[in-house]
Amino acid sequence: MTPGDSQPHLIGLLLGLFVVVAIASTVYWMLHPPTTVAERAARETERDIEDIVGSIIVVFSSDIHSEHMMALAARLAQKERAQLLAAYIIEVPLTLPVGAEMEVERRAALGVLATAEAIARQRNVEIETEVIPARQVSQGVLDLAKKRDAHLIVVGAYREGKYSGAPLGRAIEQIAANAACDVIIGVQGHKGKILAQKSPSMPKVNVEEVTY
Repeated sequence: MTPGDSQPHLIGLLLGLFVVVAIASTVYWMLHPPTTVAERAARETERDIEDIVGSIIVVFSSDIHSEHMMALAARLAQKERAQLLAAYIIEVPLTLPVGAEMEVERRAALGVLATAEAIARQRNVEIETEVIPARQVSQGVLDLAKKRDAHLIVVGAYREGKYSGAPLGRAIEQIAANAACDVIIGVQGHKGKILAQKSPSMPKVNVEEVTY
């Protein structure tokens, strides 16, 4: 074979290789189409949820009613295998020492936390409960979240007035503004059927009928 004969053979080989590469690239592109902005944002959101959900605190107080949010928190803790804590903050007036025994408020707190435990048990989720005295509800929550290295704070709320612009309460606003982690605020809808008391001793909790 002369040098002139080998040149067309080399060109044909290169053209064949180019065709194979082009076909392989087309097949790969068809199997792995470029992602859209929405798809990338969705994946990033999923990663964010995996990062933030590790320790969940559900907050209660005389002015913060989170029973209707316990079902959501329990489901989230179950799905993400997160630690779940229900905390009732008792606001202690300045006229009393922080460690003062406030029997009436403590009994109310234990009743609320018993309901929180019942909701978590329906989802087979382990839960801790804690009654915490503090000068201010918001500061008690923020200190607890820092102490527990919370990833998420869940608070339920009701509007103080009947119109849609009514405030959610100063304590909730301060928690949302100053928390070092994410905060979910749930406002109960007017038609939501959340809790039904079967008897004073054992509250019957319906976690399936949560509407907003």
